[in-house]
Amino acid sequence: MAAKTSAPTPPQSPHVTHDVTNQPPPLTPYDASEDAALLEGVRREGAGWAEAEVRALGLRAGGAEAREWGELANDHAPVLRTHDRYGHRVDEVDFHPSWHRLMEVAVGAGLAGAPWADERPGAHVARTAGGLVWGHTEAGHGCPTSMTYAAVPALRAQPDLAKVYEPLLTSRVYEPGLTVPTDKRGLLAGMGMTEKQGGSDVRTNTTAATPTAEPGVYTLRGHKWFTSAPMCDVFLVLAQAPDGLSCFLVPRVLPDGTRNPFRIQRLKDKLGNRSNASSEPEFDGTVAWLVGPEGRGVKTIIEMVNCTRLDCVMASATLMRASFLEAGHHATHRRAFGARLSEQPLMRNVLADLALESEAATTLTLRLAGAADRAVRGDAREAAFRRIATAVGKYWVTKRGPAFTAEALECLGGNGYVEESGMPRHYREAPLLSIWEGSGNVNALDVLRALRRDSGTAQALFDELALATGADGRLDTAVRGLRDLLATGSEAGARRLVERIALVLQASLLVRHAPPAVADAFCATRLAGDWGHAFGTLPDGADLTAILDRALPGSV
Repeated sequence: MAAKTSAPTPPQSPHVTHDVTNQPPPLTPYDASEDAALLEGVRREGAGWAEAEVRALGLRAGGAEAREWGELANDHAPVLRTHDRYGHRVDEVDFHPSWHRLMEVAVGAGLAGAPWADERPGAHVARTAGGLVWGHTEAGHGCPTSMTYAAVPALRAQPDLAKVYEPLLTSRVYEPGLTVPTDKRGLLAGMGMTEKQGGSDVRTNTTAATPTAEPGVYTLRGHKWFTSAPMCDVFLVLAQAPDGLSCFLVPRVLPDGTRNPFRIQRLKDKLGNRSNASSEPEFDGTVAWLVGPEGRGVKTIIEMVNCTRLDCVMASATLMRASFLEAGHHATHRRAFGARLSEQPLMRNVLADLALESEAATTLTLRLAGAADRAVRGDAREAAFRRIATAVGKYWVTKRGPAFTAEALECLGGNGYVEESGMPRHYREAPLLSIWEGSGNVNALDVLRALRRDSGTAQALFDELALATGADGRLDTAVRGLRDLLATGSEAGARRLVERIALVLQASLLVRHAPPAVADAFCATRLAGDWGHAFGTLPDGADLTAILDRALPGSV
């Protein structure tokens, strides 16, 4: 019998299997406001006075603490409590403390209703710029701040209500918890428009509004399908009154301190935007105050929609910038095939193409914010431009978001597909912004209707484009082609038309305001067709170095 032999003893080593090399350091901390397109746009659109505040918020947004808040708020989704321990109906939603920290900073920085109480020209631009940097933290909490901002102009259709609630909606104090609204130092507003049978077709709403003996006061009965941020203090709701679809103010708590019936049937289990609670509330004897005339609900609430559509453009531009910074940072510090990724020609092409898209989105966002700011101060031409350009931007920039974030994620390779990178959260968030406040078709058709109903709308657009006349022959050709397309545009071709308007508008802004390398590459690709079907297909003549030096902090 052979003698037993023992297994060989592996050599002992004080080291792990290998040292970690060729991995980028964390991007955090960084300055989310370090973006030439952003800061130049803020100054150009009349909010240069807010630059110091935007920069301070950008530093905080790129810090480790704020990034952790965003991660925790998404890792710990809101929880619905329909009843208390004794069986009383409470219909409350519990959020992780990090959600409240994000909200506290956002409201305190004026990202909710504050601009409506600020008489300085550029106040609405300053808010948008703040959103473009603070949105780097996480996207979900931008929903209640956006709706609060948007509720103010709609509420002004009912001056007696606006007198009570507007000072609280424009406050910079975040005070969570349900109590009598007028006892609080600051309020948040939500919106309840869509129902399960109609979605964007709000005129099919079946929620009924019954007048009471008290003038202007109604009771509601119905079921809403998507109502975000159910822990807001008040909501603007559409319901069918005797004279047709009307707008109503619904507080969660009534003036006498009792809970207004607002039965949250469930929270939506969403693809992204998971930190934010989206709910299905049921109204049954719910007390509501009429806002604006009976039967004019859509007209009353449309100003709210215009504001939230601008915020969709802003949020998409923010996702693009944040995703691009992650991609550029990774490529700067990662080596493959003997060189840094950021030194390799094809990766530089991808990054430069993403940089063009991001700058075009940011520049358009700030131009739309400038138009909104001047429109609310009485500028009729800017109001006409805003009407069409906001819907155009909402359609196009939000449509570009998912493809952009996917490409930026791919720049990180497998690392980008891992939750810890943060890129999957950006990717899941991106499609929402095209869906929220009217899907692509709704916005495209809104543009078409605006052009057909009012010749002044088209004139405002072409007046804007004329400011760049003669600066680039490709742009001039595209503007002439756009006029021809407008003359023959059909409903079936609305998307094609709006896409072309968006590209021509973005090109005109870059030709006027961006460095020549950026404007030239954008016009060559987006207008003249010297481009492929994916990012990273810029022509050989594009000045990649100039584009990347402008877009990324530090030279790449």
